[in-house]
Amino acid sequence: MQLSDRPVSNPKTAEGQVLAPPARTASVQRKTGETDVSVSINIDGTGQCVADTGIPFLDHMLHQISSHGLIDLEVKATGDIEIDDHHTNEDVGITLGMAFHKALGDRKGITRFGHFVAPLDESLVQISLDFSGRPHLSYGLEIPTQRVGTYDTQLVREFFVAIVNHSQMTLHIRQLDGINSHHIIEAAFKAFARSLRMATDYDPRRMGLIPSSKGVL
Repeated sequence: MQLSDRPVSNPKTAEGQVLAPPARTASVQRKTGETDVSVSINIDGTGQCVADTGIPFLDHMLHQISSHGLIDLEVKATGDIEIDDHHTNEDVGITLGMAFHKALGDRKGITRFGHFVAPLDESLVQISLDFSGRPHLSYGLEIPTQRVGTYDTQLVREFFVAIVNHSQMTLHIRQLDGINSHHIIEAAFKAFARSLRMATDYDPRRMGLIPSSKGVL
């Protein structure tokens, strides 16, 4: 292919006006015998968040994703939290991952890769992710306590497993420092949010193109 034959980076109308990229929004509802979860997302938002999952600490972390990722997010969930938080926590991650996958569509024009290192007091967490279409999680948090408030800290990994598998991203989480469980987890979610923001931002040199040498993700 000659260089002159390459697709233009900014599609235009016949009148020469630059076409705006499509809205990247999605709403997903997932209902099982254990939970009922609904998620609405706008990737190109301003960080507005409504989170009501019945798990206060998870709501707090969803606010971090929204605020630092500049993603408008509405999450509502009911589940069998009288047993424990596991099913609701996991199913929120699954449904949020499905919403990301739906909102991104064919992923044309996105940067695709994102990374960030977030400090929170003594804690320091590094995130690197790739909207590759190949789910993979490498999880490196070492959380010293079993609970933060009433939240079982084992569920942090389960949340990320769920969102990775259903958004089809590759995600690496590395803890570089930290001794306070709340700080470690929150730094991870903040770094995740900023990495999402970088990866889903449009690359102006690649508008309308799949960000892969294979031509498909």
